[in-house]
Amino acid sequence: MSDTVNGENSGGRTIQLDSMSLEELNRLKQQEEERLQALTSRYAALRQAAARIGMSQRAVSDLKKASESNHVMVPLTESVYVPGLVKEPNKLLVELGTGFYVEKGSKDALLFLDRKMKLVDANSDNVTKAVQATNQNLEAVKMTMQGKL
Repeated sequence: MSDTVNGENSGGRTIQLDSMSLEELNRLKQQEEERLQALTSRYAALRQAAARIGMSQRAVSDLKKASESNHVMVPLTESVYVPGLVKEPNKLLVELGTGFYVEKGSKDALLFLDRKMKLVDANSDNVTKAVQATNQNLEAVKMTMQGKL
């Protein structure tokens, strides 16, 4: 049986589970469960961001194929659209974040979106590793608690 856990909640140090009281173990279990829930939410948000970036990449690619005077539907909200006309298919406004936009050509916009996708994927990988470590810690705490009952 594992008698130690590692992690952020312990400041990166190893905690000896066998030396903890049942009350302390229960508190640690709750902390690990809360951490797991927060990490799971973070992972879901990152995957949603990746899906939005993927949709943006497809939209830019489709627009590159469009010619001038191509008819499009411009969204005003998620469910309200107005007809529009593409005047300059190679001039795009790309959101950098927090309300900042920059004009880019389609090639540069795709490169920017690729970089953004790589960053989101790297963060997702890090969160996945943290979820796995937290799951291992949680199981170790549960096993130690059962051993003390």
